[in-house]
Amino acid sequence: MPSLHRRVSSELLTLRQTLKAFDRSLRRIAPMFSAAMSMNGAPKGNGRSRPRLSAKGRASLVLQGRYMGYMRQLKPRQKAQVRRIREAKGVRVAIERAKGMRLR
Repeated sequence: MPSLHRRVSSELLTLRQTLKAFDRSLRRIAPMFSAAMSMNGAPKGNGRSRPRLSAKGRASLVLQGRYMGYMRQLKPRQKAQVRRIREAKGVRVAIERAKGMRLR
């Protein structure tokens, strides 16, 4: 019986030491988790969030994207023509013209 008692005591001591080490690890890592969670909702960069776009602003960005997408497919002379059209008649007409030119 004494040897069984000694083995159980030894196992309990090992378990106690392991739990202490586990507790120390949790205490060290808990502040890291709380810091990460608090930063999760914080704005990134300089602390300012992007302004919300109105429907008009979003539509303007869509048109700009289309214009740029067609312009990059054109040759330099065609680009110059489309720029002149944009100055004279507007972005929508310039997009239609660029769309037609790209097929040539």
